[in-house]
Amino acid sequence: MDWMKSILESTPEIALFACLAIGFAVGKIRVWKISLGGVAGTLVVAIFIGMFADIDLNDQVKNIAFALFIFTLGYVSGPTFVASLNRKSLRYATFTGVEVVSVLAITAAAVLIMNLDVGTAAGLLAGGATESAAVGTATDAIGRLDLSDSEISTLQANVGTAYSISYICGLITIVLLSSQFFPLIMRVNLREEAAKLWAKMGGARDENTATPAAPAVVGREYRVQAAAGKTVAEVQQALGGGSAIEEVFREGNTIDLAQDLILAADDRVLVVGHREALVGAEDVIGREVPLDSSLAMDLDVAEIVVTSKDYKATTLGQIREDFAEDRRGVFLQKIQRGDHELPVNASTVIQHGDTVRLAGSKSDIKRVVPKIGFRLDPTITIDMVYIAVGVVAGFLIGKLVWTVGTIPLTLGTGGGCLLAGLLFGWLRSKRPTFGQYESGAADVVKTLGLSVFICAVGLSSGPQAVALVKEFGIGLPIAGVAMTAIPAFISLFVAWKLMKLPAPLVLGSVTGQQCSTPGVTAVQAAAGNATPLMAYTIVYAFSNVVLPLLGPIVVAMAHSLNP
Repeated sequence: MDWMKSILESTPEIALFACLAIGFAVGKIRVWKISLGGVAGTLVVAIFIGMFADIDLNDQVKNIAFALFIFTLGYVSGPTFVASLNRKSLRYATFTGVEVVSVLAITAAAVLIMNLDVGTAAGLLAGGATESAAVGTATDAIGRLDLSDSEISTLQANVGTAYSISYICGLITIVLLSSQFFPLIMRVNLREEAAKLWAKMGGARDENTATPAAPAVVGREYRVQAAAGKTVAEVQQALGGGSAIEEVFREGNTIDLAQDLILAADDRVLVVGHREALVGAEDVIGREVPLDSSLAMDLDVAEIVVTSKDYKATTLGQIREDFAEDRRGVFLQKIQRGDHELPVNASTVIQHGDTVRLAGSKSDIKRVVPKIGFRLDPTITIDMVYIAVGVVAGFLIGKLVWTVGTIPLTLGTGGGCLLAGLLFGWLRSKRPTFGQYESGAADVVKTLGLSVFICAVGLSSGPQAVALVKEFGIGLPIAGVAMTAIPAFISLFVAWKLMKLPAPLVLGSVTGQQCSTPGVTAVQAAAGNATPLMAYTIVYAFSNVVLPLLGPIVVAMAHSLNP
């Protein structure tokens, strides 16, 4: 094994990518309904490899990786965060407030009772709150303490070890509470309650987020029989809003389409719409016939960023009513907000900065796009100029220092890049002609950046991990469970008893305050549809911005309580 140890120590790049490969593989292992995920798996593997060999990754690698992650986090969250600053959504910020106050209070108690050092306290908070970004902001803040290099190194290593223990406990706790125990406490059948809420919100089916086996929007050709003598408008009204007549073919020629055009027997018409909306079209128009290549029309699919002021915090149902005629022939396939896909139903709130996917004829799409916002160019995945300038701005903001009395205050790299990401993401949502950052590309950068940073933390934590566990023993796991469970129970009471929210929204709020994707995934599986996401995405937007900022706060608090 000495040769392996020598290779890892002499070539830390190998150790880095070995940790990523093994860590993401470990993160996929499911025990019951729970898996660690790639980032937490990488941290656990890195700690063990750090115990095996003395591996030192360049600090610049760690700083760059974290800067890319935290900037992208802010960039993706910025539009949703700003759009949520309205009277209807702000009440959901209560849950983020509960989370912040609770975890700080529990951490303070743990510091006093267990005599925790600054690094362990910060890792405990970050893990219990399942907020990986707080690890970065906390280690950055520890690096600015007036301590020796060896003391700073030890404290930063303790952050990673305490985080890994607390995160595992917190992850199991939030998944079990939100998907299993809280529905029992509320004495509700979550699946039935979700189905009722889905129907009330205008949903058409339970598994609304499932990918259909056949295309959602299709084209069908019919030979006019029952519709002979009727106008296009009359036939369109009989078909309903889920489909549209796009072309009429008569005696070998395409004729101009108009609402007052009277259809004749044996005309062939092309109808485009949702598959389910065309089920009864034969009864309205006539027999379906094989699609003639001369009549075939290519559907256009467009990703559009919502920028129109008319759509700010408006429900999808209201939009459909207000623009009934304008949206003819255009069909909504997907609503994306930040990292999350929202259910397509009447009560879904469309916010400034959301991305919608529309399908329809090229002429219809061209007509509708200016009324909604800006069409994304599918050939561009990332505007590197804009993103790089934003990261530079984040580093510069992080270098600013404000002196209050004798205490120097600074946002550091984490806070500076998060703030820059929020600002640049918001500016891009207002002027989407620049700064495109495709969600897939953003997810890769965010995941890779956080994973590399967490790996560096884990490798440096390895040598001190055993000593830290021996020092605090069972106290760390217990504190980690409390860090997750106490704010979750408080928010359950607030959402259920005080706000009177429906059960799916209660559980979405509880998981959202911790930005727990595994938690909301488990809740969705138990609910049978995506209704929990309606609350989760709003609370997630607030917590995703606020929780990373707790890193410097908990460092300052723990340092003052246990200098």
